[in-house]
Amino acid sequence: MGISRHATAHWEGDLKTGKGRLSTPDSGLMQDTRYAFSSRFGDEKGTNPEELIAAAHAGCFTMALSAKLAEAGHPPARLDTRADVDLSMEDGPALSRIRLKLDAEVPGIDEARFQEIANDAKENCPVSKALSAVPITLEAKLKR
Repeated sequence: MGISRHATAHWEGDLKTGKGRLSTPDSGLMQDTRYAFSSRFGDEKGTNPEELIAAAHAGCFTMALSAKLAEAGHPPARLDTRADVDLSMEDGPALSRIRLKLDAEVPGIDEARFQEIANDAKENCPVSKALSAVPITLEAKLKR
């Protein structure tokens, strides 16, 4: 049997004027964090599904990369990943692109091997696999 995690969503009202709360009760990362139309499509304070997908993808990719680098004999000193998730409004809302941007410090590895391992992590982390219908790019920079 695998591992199961959960989050909850509560919403009241219609799409544009309603408001909701998201929670990750087991981790405490979010406890009744506000989300609404205006925090998703505007600039009001609160979170949104795309931001949460970005956080999940950045975290998953970074952990997968750390494991793959260590397996290759190059445990990383530092990995910093930013994930940008784009929401297109053409033909109805849809995720249109995910961009992973990585800054890494990995002692003793050459650029070609680093890029190979980073791309493997991008293709094979569980969140990348789940989001495979969306184009995912990676810009990986190795600190010298």
